[in-house]
Amino acid sequence: MLARLAFALALTAPLLAALPAAAQAPAAGTAKPIELTAEEMAEREQRKACKVAICAAFHNRKPGDDISCSVLKTWRKEQLDAMAAKAKVSWPWGRVRCTADIKLKRADLVKALTEPKHETVLDKHSVRCEVDRDKEAAAEIKFDFSPKVTFENGKATKASLNWGTIEAPTLVKGAMWTATATDNTFNVLQGSVVEDINDFIGPKCDEVKGDWAGK
Repeated sequence: MLARLAFALALTAPLLAALPAAAQAPAAGTAKPIELTAEEMAEREQRKACKVAICAAFHNRKPGDDISCSVLKTWRKEQLDAMAAKAKVSWPWGRVRCTADIKLKRADLVKALTEPKHETVLDKHSVRCEVDRDKEAAAEIKFDFSPKVTFENGKATKASLNWGTIEAPTLVKGAMWTATATDNTFNVLQGSVVEDINDFIGPKCDEVKGDWAGK
């Protein structure tokens, strides 16, 4: 159970769809999008600046500084319950807040969409998460990975996360270590990562096109 959710949390870091400017998805069993709190709206706006910078580098292909930003993402318990339900498990704790430091070389982003084939190994990305627990102090989780992505004709075709160190309470760390070791060996997340990268480059960047087009 924690293994599947660890993967979902990890996807906050590189250029993936965890940087949305749109409202968050509905929780399980609801028909309407979640109404964001003031804190969640502030998070969304902070992520948007990073998202715009990445999209501008991808699509405008102009010289400039490399991308460096820190993004914060909070999942409510009901959202985690919905994520866990897809894996036919339950989420035993409360909300999770993750911060990821994103570092991307501008030249790599340009080559990804302009060269017939381009493979890039991203710098190590670190993620720090805080998990609320009802009867105990919040648990802190830290992990890192160095994603490698292959692009062909402007689309991601292969990807691996290349997990590194994990710091977490024993129960959580054990589950995450097993999951990440499995992914490092068998690359079970490749399909999801490739899909999310292409979704980011296309539809997600289109959401904020007015902020980056021609700039």
